[in-house]
Amino acid sequence: MNQYILLPLLGFAAVSIVMIIIWLWAKKINNAGIVDIFWAYNFPVIAVIYYWLGEGFDLRKLMVLVMVFVWGARLGTYLFVRVLGHIHEEDGRYKQLRIDWAPNVNLKFFIFFQMQALSNVVLSIPFLFACVNPSPELSILEKGAAILWLVSITGEAVADRQLQVFKKNPANKGKVCDVGLWNYSRHPNYFFEWMIWVSYFLFACASPYGWLSIICPVSILYLLFKVTGIPMTEEQAIRSKGEAYKKYQQTTSAFVPWFKKNKS
Repeated sequence: MNQYILLPLLGFAAVSIVMIIIWLWAKKINNAGIVDIFWAYNFPVIAVIYYWLGEGFDLRKLMVLVMVFVWGARLGTYLFVRVLGHIHEEDGRYKQLRIDWAPNVNLKFFIFFQMQALSNVVLSIPFLFACVNPSPELSILEKGAAILWLVSITGEAVADRQLQVFKKNPANKGKVCDVGLWNYSRHPNYFFEWMIWVSYFLFACASPYGWLSIICPVSILYLLFKVTGIPMTEEQAIRSKGEAYKKYQQTTSAFVPWFKKNKS
């Protein structure tokens, strides 16, 4: 069977099973927030499958495996620590979904978890194209994309760490994080997350049909601005922090870390 078909099918089978197990766990503990953790962890699962079964250039496949594994493991572990820190208190976004999806909450969450698995496979298109590319040399574009990935994952890790330290300080309870990168953007972690997907797209562009993976950074940007990213996060922030967060919205960029806006 054609690798462009076989590998994604195997990838979906693997992460679909993972999400069924996680749905059962989420149902038991009444906390759907754990889906975020395994959405991130599923990408390394797919990358391993593409690495072992892809017929492309070994060094290129190894670079893909390392980039995806480091990114997915870092993000997943960060979310693991955050979510399990309040495992009996579900994230406000998912609490709202329980209200919106009543009375068929469990069924709709099952479908939601499977759609997350499907999104894992769709968003893994750049990895697929790179792992079946037989060209025995790395292009300048691939090298540049790897550098962009390194800068982006570092920026995301710094933003996550700054938020984590801020929240750990008891004196900041109920306050809005506006330190470090968060002083210039309300969502620097989302910005660098998107840049990581841009780097994956650019890396894939050096492979046949790689340009088709433009769907990945475009989809991530849409999700961040229109679906589960910025809208739901800011709605929850306003519910929990009220006027303090509204004032923060007026003085910071929504996405790209930039100069602090004039408060007047």
